[in-house]
Amino acid sequence: MDLDISQYINIFVEEAKEHLQNMNDVLLELEKNPSHLGHINEIFRVAHTIKGMSGTMGFHNMANLTHEMENVLQAARNNDIELSENIIDILFECFDALDSSVSHIIDFGTEEDDNNQIIINKLTNLLNEEKNGKHENIPVDDLKIDNFVLEAIKKAKKEGLNIYRIDFVLSESCMLKSARAFIIFNTLETFGEIIYSNPSVEDIEDEKFDLKFSVLLVSDNDKSIILSELNQISEIENITLTDSEDNNSNKIIESKESEVPTDSNIVMDEVNVKSEKTTQTHSGKVGKTVRVDIDRLDNLMNLVSELIIIKTRMDDLSEKTTGENMTEAIEYLERITTNLHDAVMKVRMVPIERVFNRFPRLVRDLSKELGKEIDLQMSGEETEVDRTVIDEIGDPLIHMIRNSIDHGIELPADRIKIGKPEVGTVVLKSYPDGNNVVIEVEDDGRGMDHNLIKRKAVEKGILDEREAENLSIEDSINLLFEPGFSTAETISDVSGRGVGLDVVKSKIESINGNIEIESVKDKGTKFIIRIPLTLAIIQALLIKLNDEIYAIPLSSITEIINISNDQIRDVQGQEIVLYRGMTLPIIRLKDILGIDDNRESEDLVVVVVKKGDKQAGLIVDNLIGQQEIVIKGLGKYLGGVKYLSGATILGNGNISLILDINSLI
Repeated sequence: MDLDISQYINIFVEEAKEHLQNMNDVLLELEKNPSHLGHINEIFRVAHTIKGMSGTMGFHNMANLTHEMENVLQAARNNDIELSENIIDILFECFDALDSSVSHIIDFGTEEDDNNQIIINKLTNLLNEEKNGKHENIPVDDLKIDNFVLEAIKKAKKEGLNIYRIDFVLSESCMLKSARAFIIFNTLETFGEIIYSNPSVEDIEDEKFDLKFSVLLVSDNDKSIILSELNQISEIENITLTDSEDNNSNKIIESKESEVPTDSNIVMDEVNVKSEKTTQTHSGKVGKTVRVDIDRLDNLMNLVSELIIIKTRMDDLSEKTTGENMTEAIEYLERITTNLHDAVMKVRMVPIERVFNRFPRLVRDLSKELGKEIDLQMSGEETEVDRTVIDEIGDPLIHMIRNSIDHGIELPADRIKIGKPEVGTVVLKSYPDGNNVVIEVEDDGRGMDHNLIKRKAVEKGILDEREAENLSIEDSINLLFEPGFSTAETISDVSGRGVGLDVVKSKIESINGNIEIESVKDKGTKFIIRIPLTLAIIQALLIKLNDEIYAIPLSSITEIINISNDQIRDVQGQEIVLYRGMTLPIIRLKDILGIDDNRESEDLVVVVVKKGDKQAGLIVDNLIGQQEIVIKGLGKYLGGVKYLSGATILGNGNISLILDINSLI
């Protein structure tokens, strides 16, 4: 009966994405230092893992590609070839092909048709060319030991450690050769460090050997102790242990079996043999993680929402009841709901590193494509935001980074002329700010010319010349968010079509965030994004307009003031009031929301709200008070209604609409 692998696709995709991200990070490091054996080993390990996973799932195109990657990386590990820029570029192509295959599996449940043959041919041809021009490994007796293993042996001998060659012959009755070899390796690692395996560890894992294999072990233990421990392992026909002191020091290995294969393999990336017993452990503690289906989390969040609604309902009842028990019950329920809310939010929170870790590769590709040298500096990757926010913020950040590199950073020759360093800098950082997370994208490029922006706006008919003259620097820069607006003279593959910043703004505002631009000509540009920590439950101020109740997110409110009607002035059609020495625009919510204003009052209640550095005063009838509210979407039919970002259910069962401060200001 065939195994149904469809149930394992989700696990395969999650693990493949993690391995590919690791491969991408290490490839970027390898490009800086192509001879670093640790990086080569790590990419080899990832490729080998993906090959095994793909083969198990029946995704043979991915398995074939990773197998060819292994061949190239194995040659580099054996010092048969040097990793040139050309080879590293092709390894990046392999990564892109694997990433594309995983995306296809996510969308369709199957891998793409075999389109990897061109890359496989490139790898094969390059490998042959490089090998032909490279010297052979230095032979030591019957085995070809490369320079890295010889260096390891020399280092071990200097430290006074023993080097043992151990040849194993398994019994013909052994059913699971690779499992038996695994037990042998684990036993040996309790005595020291395995620096060489023949055939390779990967071949032994895949059972690509007969019954014989050899290892080199560096240890401070006596060989009799090692032999006595090995002799306790069953299904071994013969063990031959040869000490380097038994022979000439240059003849480290004396083969007892002429049939032993002769392909070498390095087991460790940097030999650092200690005199105590060593085992292969990671220096850092690996965090325990659990993958949870987002639908299950949403269900849990809905349950919490219901709890909070019930708590609010009980609050209303308590005002009508004098029972002491009722009050105690509400306090207890409040503690539970708050703790449950915090727990669920922590489960949903993920580090923003999930978004940031895709950008080093993006910057590397763009800098090559545009002929610019870019230094990407990232900080604050540990800042946590809601999982749903993570999904929405990736594309806007890609647009901004592309914009900074294409429009902002000058070509190296131009930078030198104006006294700037040849290498341009893009800084990407994030940090928490109250109930928000701030993300900044800053470059030290040419900045924005507000006069050029005004001129382009007039040419495109967005403004007339008189309006352009009266426009402030800040407002002129904000014109870049107009759909189809671009200052680029030519359209490139990277940008220049006027599509990007308008998409960025609408995307960020759709998750109740906002974006600002700070720019100084010839100094650089900074994009500042503020996004909420969560989109599910917030603190809000409930206000009344006639008999209707509305909610204003507390994070948008600076203060509440009282003014009289005669303090309001009309300036060019905009009502303002003098507030702490500054002009504060006044917004009459009833007019905007189409509510009849039957009340005439001299004293007005004004809620002062902010959007970035901008402020406005919202005139309301009454204040009800602060309350924790559950945000519910308006659905696709009402999703486009202006000035509203959602709704909430109050304790008495009525619905209150939530005001969207970003669209009001």
